Amino acid sequence: MTTQLRARLNDMLQAGQVGGLHAVAAVRGGQTLLEYYGTGEDFAWGDSLGVVEFGPETLHDIRSVTKSVTALLYGIAHGEGLVPPPAEPLLRGFPQYPDLAADPQRARLTVEHALTMSLGVEWREDLPYNSAANAEIAMELAPDRYRYILERPIIEAAGARWTYCGGATALLGRLIADGTGRSLPQYGQAVLFAPLGIDSFKWMTGADGVASAASGLRLAPRDLARLGELLLAEGAWDGQQIVPEDWIRAMLQPRLQTSWGAQYGYQWYIESIEGRRLVAGMGNGGQRLFVLPDLDLTVAITAGNYDDPDQWRTPLGVLERIILPAMA
Repeated sequence: MTTQLRARLNDMLQAGQVGGLHAVAAVRGGQTLLEYYGTGEDFAWGDSLGVVEFGPETLHDIRSVTKSVTALLYGIAHGEGLVPPPAEPLLRGFPQYPDLAADPQRARLTVEHALTMSLGVEWREDLPYNSAANAEIAMELAPDRYRYILERPIIEAAGARWTYCGGATALLGRLIADGTGRSLPQYGQAVLFAPLGIDSFKWMTGADGVASAASGLRLAPRDLARLGELLLAEGAWDGQQIVPEDWIRAMLQPRLQTSWGAQYGYQWYIESIEGRRLVAGMGNGGQRLFVLPDLDLTVAITAGNYDDPDQWRTPLGVLERIILPAMA
């Protein structure tokens, strides 16, 4: 099957149908079906790294797939009793803002509203990420990123609608750091990456030195795929329950519909492809972690199509036209 998949990929590469593809790691039942590494210009956030020859050990920006990893860490911390449960008032975790907690509308916010990106506040990330009008960039430029998020104008009831919001994930990151007493990289290394045998990663930080919970993680594609395998195993790995099984189930339960039709759980997308359940982490440029439980399949894809309106074509093409047709 590996030879068949590689031949299909080569055909699509030569036809220019998977432009910007940097790497693929597809694993089924613990066996690697396809591993590919290409060459192309890459970036670390907005900084060009030049043309990179990718390989098995090359770290890659996974952009907003980081949000899904943050949800895994939240679940681990929740299982240890270190962070608030989803139903708890969100502002209880931010006692430094008593004025915001005094607002009855903001007092209704819960941790679950952050987990599901349904805070009901004004937040626009559909603008270029080099513009201060983009809410995530404005958050990074703000003197206090957490106050910036929590005091955004309220435009609808919390929980009413999913609105893409990196700020929601930043709040989760702060709750994890406060609850565990460790930074996201420190906690992630101890409770997730090291137990999975992931030895190399980087977690980029903002100007304030805080690791970005929404988009800062850099991983090798094979290690990204390992996170998908962890989902398939309902949080267990090598005889150890890394993420509580009940958290995995809660995290992947569809709760709200996205603006483009997929369902959203706790920082993960859930949809159907060819009649099969698909769980996904997604990031700008074509970064994807696809997990198909019915097939015991996980596919990690990295690409360089940052800010391209058609960036989805390359990862979806790899999945739909190369990998799924080969599945029995």
